[in-house]
Amino acid sequence: MIALLQRVAQASVRVDGEVVGEIGPGLMVLLCAERNDGEKQADALLAKLLAYRVFSDEAGKMNRSLADVQGGLLLVPQFTLAADTAAGTRPSFTPAAAPEEGRRLFDYFTARARERHARVQTGRFGAHMQVGLVNDGPVTFWLQVKPAALASQGNQP
Repeated sequence: MIALLQRVAQASVRVDGEVVGEIGPGLMVLLCAERNDGEKQADALLAKLLAYRVFSDEAGKMNRSLADVQGGLLLVPQFTLAADTAAGTRPSFTPAAAPEEGRRLFDYFTARARERHARVQTGRFGAHMQVGLVNDGPVTFWLQVKPAALASQGNQP
């Protein structure tokens, strides 16, 4: 699974002009399930994301996690993060999980996040969304837990 996380002052998602998810200071996370991902990858990515220290302490160093600052978490499904852009000028989405599996894993990730963090909002899977954010820093990180098939081949980072 892939998460592109951005530390934000605020972020929101609109669908058909209606706000479906909105947070103040916290993390806005674009989330993508890849082929062969499962609950194990989702759990590992969520644990890393919630513990990832991207918020400043009193000395200005990134030593605080989302839980430490009790910030908002906005999860936005985005299958395009799995795009294969190695050849040509049109991306291939073959590495992304099938839509049904992507939805299942996004819902699973969201449910688990809500069990572990008080302030979780989401975008809407499969919808055309408008995402607005004020990146704080800017601070942006790419987190990935390799799909099971790749991890078993020794390609786990």
